[in-house]
Amino acid sequence: MKKNTIVSLADSNYFYLLNELLDSIKQFNNSSSTAICILDAGLSEDQKKILLPKVDEIKSAEWDIKVPAIKVRGKEWLKSQVSRAFLPSYFPKYEKYLWIDCDAWVNDWKCIELYFKACDNGKLGITQTLGPGYKVMSKVNWIFGKLAIIKSQNFKHAISSKVGLDNARKLAFAPHINIGVFSLEKNSPCWKIWQTNLEKALGSGKIFGSEGLAINMSVYIDNVETEFLPINCNWIASNLLPKFDERSNSFVEPYLPNYKIGIMHLAAGIWRDGKDMRADKSIKIDIKTLENEIVTKSLRFGQ
Repeated sequence: MKKNTIVSLADSNYFYLLNELLDSIKQFNNSSSTAICILDAGLSEDQKKILLPKVDEIKSAEWDIKVPAIKVRGKEWLKSQVSRAFLPSYFPKYEKYLWIDCDAWVNDWKCIELYFKACDNGKLGITQTLGPGYKVMSKVNWIFGKLAIIKSQNFKHAISSKVGLDNARKLAFAPHINIGVFSLEKNSPCWKIWQTNLEKALGSGKIFGSEGLAINMSVYIDNVETEFLPINCNWIASNLLPKFDERSNSFVEPYLPNYKIGIMHLAAGIWRDGKDMRADKSIKIDIKTLENEIVTKSLRFGQ
């Protein structure tokens, strides 16, 4: 029996990205001992038929925390902002869970092993969105002299979700934690803390981003025990482009020692001429090689 599982979610619009994620996992022989489970937030029957031979389970995502229908407005994919905090309820037979957003793909299996190791003893395995080369961590609007209006992602979401000014201040300049990739054991106390914070965030705030705010609250306010993994374990390309190592035919970090990208995450999209690479796999961009040459490549798996 497989003890650990990788979980993702998609609707019909993100099916192709989800399928690429699965192929990126399946390229590694080690993946045979790890289950793959999918939450369905609007996949078609034909799409599920394509996915079924590649995965262990597919279950329909639900609104595990009720939200007003006016906030949903037919966007069933927003269930991803809620259901990922309840993975043991959907797939109860596993010991460890690794969530990977469907707009990400696996480039190095060592990263998968790190995430499963990181969540030992109830810890949350996750990556902060900061690293060498990041030039802006929080946005502010300067209004006069030393006075400024804070515009950081955590602070903005905390204020709109009405979680309290004191809590918002604690989150204001804390390094943002991206919830697109994380690992937790089945019996980790983090699940309940996260769910409680998520219910608070959903009470007044928008659905999108609520799960991220809730996990940031869990780490920085409730102090859940966390194993922070390096940035190459969740490389958000829209924040900082990788370089390409032509010798190994692989994407790597742009700064020495140029570690191999473990998981490439296309969150927020990679845009060119008004088109998003996530929606159009023909989109390519210029990136540097380790030999300081320029190559034109897609950042999607297999491209």
